[in-house]
Amino acid sequence: MATLSDVARRAGVSPATASRVINGSSKPVTEELRERVLRAVAELQYVPNAHAQFLARAHRSAVGVIVHDVSDPYFAEITRGLQRVAGDQGRLLMICNSYRDPDRELEYVELLRGQQVAAIILAGSGYHDVAFTRLLNEKLAAYEATGGRVAVIGRHEHSGDAVMPDNRTGGWLLGTELCRLGHRAIGVVAGPEVLTTTTDRLAGLRAALAEHGRDLPEHRIRYAEFDRDGGLAATGALLDAEPAITAIVALNDTMAIGALAALRARSVAVPEQVTVTGFDDMPIARDVTPALTTVRLPLVEMGARAMALALDPGAAAPRVEVLAAELVRRDSAGPVR
Repeated sequence: MATLSDVARRAGVSPATASRVINGSSKPVTEELRERVLRAVAELQYVPNAHAQFLARAHRSAVGVIVHDVSDPYFAEITRGLQRVAGDQGRLLMICNSYRDPDRELEYVELLRGQQVAAIILAGSGYHDVAFTRLLNEKLAAYEATGGRVAVIGRHEHSGDAVMPDNRTGGWLLGTELCRLGHRAIGVVAGPEVLTTTTDRLAGLRAALAEHGRDLPEHRIRYAEFDRDGGLAATGALLDAEPAITAIVALNDTMAIGALAALRARSVAVPEQVTVTGFDDMPIARDVTPALTTVRLPLVEMGARAMALALDPGAAAPRVEVLAAELVRRDSAGPVR
């Protein structure tokens, strides 16, 4: 079994430096030395002394949560679930907004390690970025080696506990519904292309359309930020380029609200002229006019389950829980006319 001295020797640093990196000390260490130590930890599969782990855990009462943007209704709902379980267990929740900046996510992992939190939860989509994913996993593995717990919400490449919203099935449900209503000219207002959530939802939608002999060409997809203004701008661009579309699938409800605003500004009636659907079933989805047809994800439950997994050290193997998607029919979707 590897020792701290072995790690230090492999990394070419002093044991004190190796200890500072592994234990998240606030004392400064250059990024080059930090990466050398983390690589050595991974290569040697170093695990600290169990008694030392116990002592380190004994004063860890906080849980760190890294979200893309807590002001986004999607993450606000997830945070409600996280907070509920954390509060029940007397834990302090430390929420970090990455604003979908991968470098900021890496910085937050290091900061939370330095605070010696009991667990780190990554809430939100993973990225199609091999270099970032490798570096994130190295940092998370080093944190886990010191006794910390990690759980993720959404599709990440981290091999640990995960809560997975069934985004692909949700996309398939929307595609099947639009085909049932007779739509063929379908456009998509999508989130950033680099996010796994975007590609998973698109994949499900494409699969449903293919089952009904229909396709979704790239020129009928517009990528934008996962917010209201992104939905507004993307819908305007889509309508300018594809005026014959009869349905717009927005890949989250906030973008769908932007799509409704864009259509209203052009005096396009929904659903009489263009159907609009969303994704997630935010509380506001039932209150907009017309009420939004969407896919419901159990967002509060997703947060609660992720927190429960993060605070339960009992499992010998990683646990993955998939939470089902459900189609919710409301007034914004109708048949082709």
